[in-house]
Amino acid sequence: MNKLLIALALLAVAAHAQTKPIPVKVVVVAMFERGEDTGDAPGEYQYWVEREHLDKIFPMPASHHAARMNDSGVLGIVTGIGTAKAAASIMALGLDARFDLTKAYWVVAGIGGGDPADVSLGSAVWAERVLDGDLAYEVDARDIPKDWPTGMIPLRRETPYEQPVRPDLEGELYTLNPQLVDWAYRFTKDTKLADTDQIRRSRARFEGFPVAQRPPFVTKGDTMSSSTFWHGTRMDTWANEWTKYYTKGAGNYMISAMEDSGTMQSITFLSRAGKVDKDRVLVLRTVSNYDREAPGSTPAESLKGLVIGAYSGYLSSLEAAWAVGSRVVHELTGNWEKYSAAVPR
Repeated sequence: MNKLLIALALLAVAAHAQTKPIPVKVVVVAMFERGEDTGDAPGEYQYWVEREHLDKIFPMPASHHAARMNDSGVLGIVTGIGTAKAAASIMALGLDARFDLTKAYWVVAGIGGGDPADVSLGSAVWAERVLDGDLAYEVDARDIPKDWPTGMIPLRRETPYEQPVRPDLEGELYTLNPQLVDWAYRFTKDTKLADTDQIRRSRARFEGFPVAQRPPFVTKGDTMSSSTFWHGTRMDTWANEWTKYYTKGAGNYMISAMEDSGTMQSITFLSRAGKVDKDRVLVLRTVSNYDREAPGSTPAESLKGLVIGAYSGYLSSLEAAWAVGSRVVHELTGNWEKYSAAVPR
């Protein structure tokens, strides 16, 4: 009888061990992968999988893509393209009982279209704020009143950029932990980024934009999320003004993306539920293309060249996302005792 009780007790302990959540140190969030996770033309995920040895696969039937993990406590996921898929995938991960994310840091690492006034191809931007460009009213461009600068109107307002800015925002603005963002920027600002003949030729077309013609560099600024892939000088102007409006002049739009506001919304809800810590989130976007046409071109002509994988800075931006983001990931996991207890500053 004693042997039976001991066996049952051991089985109970084993069952408990199997169901105990896996502690995660860092979640790396990519938005798309072009094919397989390894061994073919890369998307945002592949370099992380291959170089960080994310070899253990966790099926995620309630999410867009299976998760992967390594022995250092780094968990990688792919959300899928667009704010809706991002929000759903992050929520699915946050509610997955297999993982303990309460102390995890998040590094959202993806590519985007850069403002040539602020960044160059292959550059990396640590987001201070994430703006949403979808939550708005819009009238057709052919119906815009002559005295309006844009057909985009803030929710609950009647004219573009109408003051005052509503205090009860509905997801138009997310401000990341400034101490963590500043730390990540200082820690990585001297990272050497790849400069290739292809991106040199592409940036040379942007005469009159001195920053756009610089070699790649690391900076910090604001990102704009929208499930509509917009492009052109007028849209770039709108993104800048939209950012200034919602940040009351404090922000500076630098790069467009699609998913980050969806990701931040789910993280906000999960943090409220005690599942994650929204003060441990970083968003890193690297410049695969410019968000407007080069001088002498038109937005329509420029847009024709923006087929995924054919961006002038595509591979350089993927390299930059890993080169910059992995430095932060390695620092966090390599000194986990310190960073698990307190956010770096």
